[in-house]
Amino acid sequence: MSDDVSDEIKSIAILGGTGDLGGGLARQWSRAGYRILIGSRTLEKGEAAAAALLEEFPDLNVTGHENLDAATQADLVVLTVPFAHQISTLETVKDGLQGKILIDVTVPLMPPKVGTVQLPEGGSAAVMAQNFLGEAVQVVSAFQNVGAMHLQEDHAIACDVLVTGDKRAARDAVIKLIEALGLRGWHAGPLANSAAAEALTSVLISINRHHKINGAGIVITGEPAEG
Repeated sequence: MSDDVSDEIKSIAILGGTGDLGGGLARQWSRAGYRILIGSRTLEKGEAAAAALLEEFPDLNVTGHENLDAATQADLVVLTVPFAHQISTLETVKDGLQGKILIDVTVPLMPPKVGTVQLPEGGSAAVMAQNFLGEAVQVVSAFQNVGAMHLQEDHAIACDVLVTGDKRAARDAVIKLIEALGLRGWHAGPLANSAAAEALTSVLISINRHHKINGAGIVITGEPAEG
């Protein structure tokens, strides 16, 4: 994988693209000029999700696929499935992820107490994914703190994105994709730090409930130095 990997990314597979978050990312990235492959456990569900998006937005470049086919065809893959299905989904697509970046959006929410931080024994969901997939896949954690409803609407999103991963080039590539959505992405350290972003999701859920906010987010204060 070259250091200028971001220039090589023309197509994005979204596994779990039939859900709210995956569908929102599909819509926004397609509008930004990327080819989107929506993956699902079955071809029928993937095609149905793509058809629903195209019915609402005929200009989108979106197609539906079974998960492994989507992962194999795309330049970069995004995982947006519930925590309970994270590893089982990765088992089915592992061969299609080799040599690629995987953006893992998984949050280890444990119903019914989704407003309580409950990180897995592995430290974080993203670290679990990296350990399972091995070094041939570069896992980057992002998007845990962006409300899905914002990605499904046409307005500026007042939320920054924490990006963690063990390879700087991979984080740079993901931040470029985040900026294509009109958001700000921040280098937040190695993949082990994904535990903070994953835990923050439960904190934001509690804030939403107590203060009756629809999709609270985070904003990093301060401006990066030039150069």
